[in-house]
Amino acid sequence: MMHAMVLEKVGLPLVYKDIPVPVAKGFQVLIKVKACGVCQTDLLIIDGELTCPKLPVVPGHGIIGRIVCKGATVGNFYNGDLVGVPWLGHTCGYCKFCLEGKENLCDKASFTGYTMNGGFAEYVIADIRFCIGLGAEYDSPSATALLCTGLIGYRSFSMIEVSAKNIGIYGFGQAAQIITRIAKLQGKRLFAFTRETDKEAQIFALRIGADWAGSSNESPPEKLDAAIIFAPEGELIPKALMNVDKGGQVICAAIQMTDVPAFPYHLLWGERSVRSVTNTTRQDNAAFFELLKNIPVHIQTEIFELKQVNDAILKIRHGKVKGSAVLIME
Repeated sequence: MMHAMVLEKVGLPLVYKDIPVPVAKGFQVLIKVKACGVCQTDLLIIDGELTCPKLPVVPGHGIIGRIVCKGATVGNFYNGDLVGVPWLGHTCGYCKFCLEGKENLCDKASFTGYTMNGGFAEYVIADIRFCIGLGAEYDSPSATALLCTGLIGYRSFSMIEVSAKNIGIYGFGQAAQIITRIAKLQGKRLFAFTRETDKEAQIFALRIGADWAGSSNESPPEKLDAAIIFAPEGELIPKALMNVDKGGQVICAAIQMTDVPAFPYHLLWGERSVRSVTNTTRQDNAAFFELLKNIPVHIQTEIFELKQVNDAILKIRHGKVKGSAVLIME
């Protein structure tokens, strides 16, 4: 048996209980969890905004741990190897999306901590084909953010045309911090937009490399070539369109957003575009971690023990977590 935090009914706190340790079969590995991130997606599952979770379910994705047992068809990984488990846990492999290299859109995909048990537990089962092999430098609770916001931030950034120079970022959380470091090394100019009252975030953005920081109600000193919206606020879409130049792109990275208000067509005219981001592919994951080899990334974390996950969720709900919330099992 193992300790786990279980969502038994949508809308209720997670329950600390003992459940059986799962058994690895086929391409699966059994992982002893070292750390697991807690993020806004977990809140969407708990609150029922992401519908039809597997119930009961152990939430949690962005997992770091070591393999302790493997299925009969697992190759190239061994007991003791450090691996990361992201949100995308399995795809069918044969639908039109999978065959076109768009496995993130697979209709039969499974997701860690949502439609399959996740990392709010001492052990987790994962399909090794969707895990990420990690070096010793990632043996840290702070690395869990790379497997969640880091990956979705990278996919969002990779959608922007290479020629784009001025890039706006709306919502300056963990994903934005990681992307800022990547973009600056590529010679981009960064413009950070935050809530009007969040002067602290604006100061922080400037400190880590943003060329300008202000509120989302302001216009930047230069037209943007592209903008990424990390905040789940639909009203930011017309604001971003207003600030991007002709041919500019607005990338929406939030898994859910509030309704987009009506806006005049001239904001979209001029071959501007709006595009959403849905999950990541294994190709994204590999490319991101390859890129990280040349980019030092420090992520601030707030540590919680497994039994404290409901406290972590409450702090996230009220915006009280500084950096990333991470559960540790050891």
